Amino acid sequence: MGDGEAMSTAQLAVIGGSGFYRMEGLSEIEEVRPQTPFGPPSDAIVLGTLGGVRVAFLPRHGVGHRILPSELPARANIWALKQLGVERIIGVNAVGSLREEIAPLHLVVPDQLIDRTQGRPNSFFGRGLVAHIAFDQPFCPVLSDLLAGSAQSTGATVHRGGTCLVTEGPSFSTKAESQLYRSWGADIIGMTSLPEAKLAREAAICYVSLALVTDYDTWHEDHDPVSAEMILENLSRNVETAKRVVAETVRTLPQSRDCACASALATALVTPPHLVPEETKRDLAPIIGRYMPVEAAK
Repeated sequence: MGDGEAMSTAQLAVIGGSGFYRMEGLSEIEEVRPQTPFGPPSDAIVLGTLGGVRVAFLPRHGVGHRILPSELPARANIWALKQLGVERIIGVNAVGSLREEIAPLHLVVPDQLIDRTQGRPNSFFGRGLVAHIAFDQPFCPVLSDLLAGSAQSTGATVHRGGTCLVTEGPSFSTKAESQLYRSWGADIIGMTSLPEAKLAREAAICYVSLALVTDYDTWHEDHDPVSAEMILENLSRNVETAKRVVAETVRTLPQSRDCACASALATALVTPPHLVPEETKRDLAPIIGRYMPVEAAK
């Protein structure tokens, strides 16, 4: 971090997806540009106070939408938020619907994921340190319940639960792929929930997705083919709802965490500390420091 940033902290982070590039209503605003062992984050992180809670906002694709899903610096993003003290993340994601009853402009708070990404770095571990996190519940159930309740309070149509299939992109699905994903039981399809959710769990951060439905993917015969223009038009309406949902969620956040996310690494680290290279320990200090302190320089 640069000079004057060491004391900058936040309790909750919002990672804004397509069309969600800024967070209104923040006071006591400051902007930070953390340096990480994994390169720079997607953009500057804006810190501000919302409803008495210190919040960090990060535009996932950069302001102006400059970064492809495959190019996202997910490790840098999550590492930077962890360094700021973030304990909870709301990821806002644009998605297509694979179910008739989940219509464009609806919101979904999914509870499961199917990973169809390819080649994205999806773990902080390696380089002499092995860890295996539990990921049977990829989204924090406590924060998901809170988020779904906040969404319903805005009057939006909200679907609680469901499976999000994450594809590599950047192209949209073929019709055959879309029908295949429906046969697997997937409910929505997007490009950005992974590896974010997995990295957040490795960092012991509660992570949830607020999925904004923009289209019916390519399976629906009665609707126009999905296009970027269609998505952006529906997003402009959905994003305003998402901002109200986030503000309501912040207002009702509990003070402490009683979910398993906070102790995700307690039984996940396999390599004995004395065998882990000090450079790896230093690079991952915000994440593993509680379990593997860096040795003092001799």
